[in-house]
Amino acid sequence: MFLQNSLGPSSRGKMATPTKGRPLVADRRAGAPAGTKRSAPPPRRSTRRKPVRRRGVIARFFLFIWRIVWGIFWRVSAVGAMILGCAILYFYAQLPPLSSLLDGRARGSVTLLDRNGAVYAWRGETFDGQMTSDTVSPNLLHAVIATEDKRFYHHFGISPRGIASAIAINLQAGRGPLEGNGGSTITQQVAKLLCLGVAYDPKQWKSESAYEEDCRGGGIWRKVKEIPYAMAMEVKYTKADILTIYFNRAYLGAGARGFEAAAQRYFGKSAKDLSPAEAAMMAGLLKAPSKYAPTNNLQRAQDRAGVIIGLMQDQGYLTAAEAADALANPAVLSDAAAHNAGGYFADWVMESTPSYLGSETTEDVIIKTTLDQRLQKAAEDALAAVFATKLKAGSNAQAAIVVMSADGAVRAMIGGRKIPAAGSFNRATQALRQTGSSFKPFVYAAALDLGWSPMDYVEDTPLTINIKGSGPWSPDNYDREFKGLITLTQALKESRNVPAVRVSEAVGRDAVKAVAEGFGIKSDLADGPALALGASEATLLEMTGAYAGILNGGSSVTPYGLTELRLKGQGGDPLIGQGGGIGERVISETAAKELTWMMMQVVQGGTGGRAALDGRQVAGKTGTTTAGRDAWFIGFTADYVTGVWMGYDDNTPLVGVTGGGLPAQIWHEVMARVEDGLPATDLPVIVPEARLPPTVDAQVDPQAPLDPLAAQDPVPAQPGVPVRKRRVDPITAILQDILGNGN
Repeated sequence: MFLQNSLGPSSRGKMATPTKGRPLVADRRAGAPAGTKRSAPPPRRSTRRKPVRRRGVIARFFLFIWRIVWGIFWRVSAVGAMILGCAILYFYAQLPPLSSLLDGRARGSVTLLDRNGAVYAWRGETFDGQMTSDTVSPNLLHAVIATEDKRFYHHFGISPRGIASAIAINLQAGRGPLEGNGGSTITQQVAKLLCLGVAYDPKQWKSESAYEEDCRGGGIWRKVKEIPYAMAMEVKYTKADILTIYFNRAYLGAGARGFEAAAQRYFGKSAKDLSPAEAAMMAGLLKAPSKYAPTNNLQRAQDRAGVIIGLMQDQGYLTAAEAADALANPAVLSDAAAHNAGGYFADWVMESTPSYLGSETTEDVIIKTTLDQRLQKAAEDALAAVFATKLKAGSNAQAAIVVMSADGAVRAMIGGRKIPAAGSFNRATQALRQTGSSFKPFVYAAALDLGWSPMDYVEDTPLTINIKGSGPWSPDNYDREFKGLITLTQALKESRNVPAVRVSEAVGRDAVKAVAEGFGIKSDLADGPALALGASEATLLEMTGAYAGILNGGSSVTPYGLTELRLKGQGGDPLIGQGGGIGERVISETAAKELTWMMMQVVQGGTGGRAALDGRQVAGKTGTTTAGRDAWFIGFTADYVTGVWMGYDDNTPLVGVTGGGLPAQIWHEVMARVEDGLPATDLPVIVPEARLPPTVDAQVDPQAPLDPLAAQDPVPAQPGVPVRKRRVDPITAILQDILGNGN
């Protein structure tokens, strides 16, 4: 009762309806029934509020900015990723099959072979066959990776680290961030080689070189385009494929496209056989092909290769011993590349070849030529030796040499000395120069072909000819002297001018022109009496070919250098065969042999004495033009005809130089080397009979041996010796009638 009253009405109500399974509060206080586990009381909730941590104003500002930047960044990144992905897909769809990317040349190449079939020159961009990353020398593969992109196998077309490093280097060097080092991966370099998929269009670019220059150009926009293109290549091709494109399309100097062509060009071997030193030199060309080409500067190329050998060692591609051996034995050029033989000759052959099969060919062409590399080197060494010892230092005097067989096959050619400002002008084939006295053999050839004898006489006395429209003209001799009545042989031997003019006027200028033109002098010949003195112009090649006609017995020759032209890799008949050789007869064989004998006297005791060779017959003729602007010596043995010209490109007179001086010495040095080891063969000559002056009755001993030159002067009468009357031959009489009065 007490309990009920104390709880009150509400309590009573609760007590009336106890909760099932849950003890009353009072029960919990009094304790649970025996056997019941007591639960822990619930934790009490604190009515105190935790203090709110207030952020500073600055912190909240930066947080706000960060949220804005991050929001922009991830949205822009998402958009950029979508654009990049679309660009990659776009370029991926355009990339062609691998096989169509290995030879990207718009034009073909020309490979020139010498008379023995050895390569000595190339023109155009040579591509010597496809190489893959699996077939090239491992040394070359490692050298390229070590030099150009050591992380090539670990990136996806671009190297952010490499780009950042390149920008830093450029800025430190004072250049713009994209000037100089580009940080390009090999994949990016291949993208440039492919011009980012833009094909060559001759209507858009002036030349293929201009197209490639534009493809290699820098700039931000091109760099931006390179990125998706390079990444598309990484998706389309394997790493090995990308290297294969690189190995076949990279330009490596000296007209070599691809490592196989360059290996053949510089070392005469395949790219699969390169040593570490050779591979390092090849990899060094990638930075600047023209600058580091070993044919341009071998020492510079070797120095660059030394740097690459160090990189190969640092990256574990070479052991210390291998690197030391490569440095101790640097790569050297093959004989053909080192000699660089026949540059002028090769240019001449190319000029003589139809352009569609030569300079503008779209095919790879093989041309076999007449060049003899032994003779070419002999000519080059001889010229260098004479000029080194006989010419003043710093002289700009030029020289040209042509060595030819009697049928017109050119065996060696030098178009000029390699001096500053020499250029590529070929003085052997392109320079028209006055021929001087080297023209005189054609005058005497015309006379001999008409039946004159080398022992006929001509007056060497003052002569004046009235030239219509110009007045009187009086030729003079080089020594300012006159010798009276002399033989044709003596006149040629001493290169006397007045007798040459007298003979030319006697036989007729048209006859002299016909002989010169028949022997291959193509330029316009002088119309006046100075024709006989070489007032006309000709090239050294023409003059040498004309003298070859004298050697071969009087028939014309067309100088030639090409013997056959074929497309590379194709058999059958050549597309073009020999383009020159012996042509029609110009003078009789008798006249040619008599003239050869006369020209032998020029060397044996005349103006060409310095050209004489020990134990070998030589015939030739000197030539010096007015004021000494040109000096010539052209001569031959039984084996070869060689022409030498000296002068200045600007027609400056030569000081103290005549045809019988330095040109004859150069000829001697060339032919001494050319004839070395060859058996001595006599020249085909006819020795003429001695004749007395046409107006002299001389006492002659009929038993005495005939000396062809003994009757140059009148023979005095001797008592007791039988007198033999000699009749004047009709041709000599005509000559005396026409020219004997000196008018």
